[in-house]
Amino acid sequence: MFRNWISAIAAVSLLTLAPVLARAQTSDLIVEKKSFEMPSYTTVAGETIKNVKIGWEAAGTLNADKSNAILITHFFSGTSHAFGKYKADDKLAGYWDAIIGPGKLIDTGKYYVISSDTLVNLNVNAPNVFTTGPASVNPDTGKPYGMSFPVVSIKDFVNVQKALVESLGIKKLKMVMGASMGGLQAYEWAASYPQMVDRFIAVISHSQPDPYLAAWVDLWAQPIRLDPKWNGGDYYDKEPPREGLKAALKLLTLHANQWEWAQKTFGMAPAEEGKDPARAINNKFKIEAFLETAATARAATADANHFIYLAKANQLASADPSKIKVPALIINTPTDLVFPEALVEETVKAIAANGTPVETAKIIGPNGHLNGVAAIAQAKDKIAAFLAK
Repeated sequence: MFRNWISAIAAVSLLTLAPVLARAQTSDLIVEKKSFEMPSYTTVAGETIKNVKIGWEAAGTLNADKSNAILITHFFSGTSHAFGKYKADDKLAGYWDAIIGPGKLIDTGKYYVISSDTLVNLNVNAPNVFTTGPASVNPDTGKPYGMSFPVVSIKDFVNVQKALVESLGIKKLKMVMGASMGGLQAYEWAASYPQMVDRFIAVISHSQPDPYLAAWVDLWAQPIRLDPKWNGGDYYDKEPPREGLKAALKLLTLHANQWEWAQKTFGMAPAEEGKDPARAINNKFKIEAFLETAATARAATADANHFIYLAKANQLASADPSKIKVPALIINTPTDLVFPEALVEETVKAIAANGTPVETAKIIGPNGHLNGVAAIAQAKDKIAAFLAK
């Protein structure tokens, strides 16, 4: 499936990397990263955060009555970069560039498509990411927040997005669409602000975290907490907990994929020819070396505390499907290990029980959870028909 090792690193995990397949890197759309700021924001839990900033980008033209806006919400380790390129010679386009752009499924010649970074975005050290979180300077102390940063939830992500949307004069979104954590945000938009959403698409996500996933999320973050250099989150003037962060990213990468991906991509081949893993304890299998390489690359722009806060935000997702009245298209993949198909089906039934129109689609592939990005074009007919209604 992967054209080469670099493409595999780029595509390896919906939750931990920028998953873009080589075949999708043909965009001629150039987008500009912008910054949205709020003097203060009060969280769902009642804490105040000063000088809030998130990044955003858009493509297309907002029509006269501002009724053609679509919001794309991103996954755990994603950013606002869902479509287009920042420069013509960029090697990678946005993660859903295959379906968003001029003349594409979500046509930026027809719609004004917005995407934003979340609060506590994992990629705080990346040059095109703007986000307020634990690595930000607390204006009251002049030092990074660290673990004193207020707890934030999926609803907090949505509330800040709502402020961004309203600042553009948009009163109602044509659609909200997101994958994984982005799906959690799409459900939250529909549950909390139905008057602002015409319809939504949730991809590879059910509406609320189940206890099994909540436990997994805790395990994802555990290697960071066990790294002595984490120091209780106080490391911004010291060496950061790179090894703990890399181990966390490895766990996510593996969980976001599936056994078929591992078998087809790597098999039981050794990492290095002539270094049989049976011959020496330090000789690795190819998949082990891949996870190490991918995690090392990903950790370069990530922040350990932001990872922990994102994990907590996912545990706190709270959209009640029984209260959703917004027409929905729910897309899942049967091999998903993160949001299992049975629980997605429970969400569909709960929404339908309200008398709310809800449609479904499936994406098939060897990549488990990652199918929701790598193979999203499989659902193009369903998405097109749903958007046209």
